[in-house]
Amino acid sequence: MNIDVAQILQQITTLATTHGLKLLSAAVALWIGWKIVNILCKGLHKWFQKTDYDEALETFIHSLASTGLKVLLIITCAGIAGFPTTSLVAVLGAAGLAVGLALSGTLQNFAGGVLILMLKPFKVGDFIETQGHSGKVRSIQIFNTVINTGDNKRIILPNGPVATGSLINYSAEPERRVDLLFGISYDDDIDQAKSTLLTLIKADPRIHQDPEPLIAVKELADSSVNLVVRVWADSSDYWGIFFDLTEQVKKTFDEKGISFPYPQTDIHLHKGEA
Repeated sequence: MNIDVAQILQQITTLATTHGLKLLSAAVALWIGWKIVNILCKGLHKWFQKTDYDEALETFIHSLASTGLKVLLIITCAGIAGFPTTSLVAVLGAAGLAVGLALSGTLQNFAGGVLILMLKPFKVGDFIETQGHSGKVRSIQIFNTVINTGDNKRIILPNGPVATGSLINYSAEPERRVDLLFGISYDDDIDQAKSTLLTLIKADPRIHQDPEPLIAVKELADSSVNLVVRVWADSSDYWGIFFDLTEQVKKTFDEKGISFPYPQTDIHLHKGEA
């Protein structure tokens, strides 16, 4: 088998002449572009450091931006080198569409996670109520929010419904109002009951005196006169005041002879004429 070395060298020279400049240009563009992407990612990192965004959001967006820009750079450089990129882009687009349709629910949760991390309707440690569940936020992840209930059960909630649905954040405000209702007998002295409640309220240092506590007759019920008590306190003291004040009112009312009437119905019998 005879090998025409001259012909081979000529073909190599032709290829080098035809494509060498394109390959060199693509290599230079790739090197410069890679440097620019790294600079942009470092700038993004510094911007996150100056702002008050969650670390999980910073890590995710940094990774997404870095990967996306580098893929775009490689496709661009392949086009500069003379490779057909139209078909490659079409394949990537079709694959992205198929994955998007298959993971539509997951993508909604991903978008919800980004919204939660950016808008911060709640943060780790807050006590929230959403999607029929309530508990303390343990972690905020890209796809899920994890909460622990009062009896220490862990609940994993998808971020999509959490971000778009109604939500109560009990920890958002530093103060909360504690509402209590006490019923006394119709035979009891209302002024004495109100004075007793006010004394108990002023004796508790956790209860704020501004706004001023409210004690009023809420309603004249079937078996009792219902007094409403509304006081303000730090959010962290809510349940302590709720339980302690309820117990103290029961003990003090018993000492002062103020009764808590049982539900009752009076039946009157009329003797008919013979």
